[in-house]
Amino acid sequence: MTSEYTQDDLLPLSGIQHFLFCRRQWALIHVEQQWKENALTAEGRIMHKRADDPFFTETRNGIVTARSVPVASYRLGLSGVCDVVEFISSSDGVRLLNRDGLYLPTPIEYKRGKEKHDHSDETQLCAQAMCLEEMLSTPIPQGYLYYGETRHRVEIEFTPELRTLVQDMSAEMHNYFSRGYTPKVKTHKGCRSCSLADVCLPVLQGKVIAASRYIKQQIDNE
Repeated sequence: MTSEYTQDDLLPLSGIQHFLFCRRQWALIHVEQQWKENALTAEGRIMHKRADDPFFTETRNGIVTARSVPVASYRLGLSGVCDVVEFISSSDGVRLLNRDGLYLPTPIEYKRGKEKHDHSDETQLCAQAMCLEEMLSTPIPQGYLYYGETRHRVEIEFTPELRTLVQDMSAEMHNYFSRGYTPKVKTHKGCRSCSLADVCLPVLQGKVIAASRYIKQQIDNE
């Protein structure tokens, strides 16, 4: 992995979730600049809009809550926005401007649905934490994912394995981006809910496929 990226090299941190879900989807969005919204992406956007208020902070029970916090890492080559960062009073924390004491930052990411079977949400949250660690020069051991469908927080430990996954995915994303590379499609069940289905699915291994064959593939994947 490149030791240090420049401002112009930074890729959207949120893309790491797309990349883990489907590398082709990520490339269509970030390399080919194609995007289409569907009901699922609209619901997610509305949920994040409710969480995001870049001028709002509040303090309650020793916890300072900041919303829509911009973050970046020049080691990973990523930049983005944390939905919420809670700064919890701690002797192991960092100083905050115009506030007494030390605070440990804890990122919280809001998700529309429920917990996933893959590691895409955890990886995105860990990438946010690694950005905060670089910016604030403090270790961050865990964060939280809040799922709108179940309405509860899930604690995520930022393990060495999860941090390595973030580094590997970031390096691979930069490799694809620098090459202008869009991988061929690999159909799976998630294709049905993909907002780029109309752009992506007609092509498989460089060939146009019949609708009947595509439908059969979806049934076989279930």
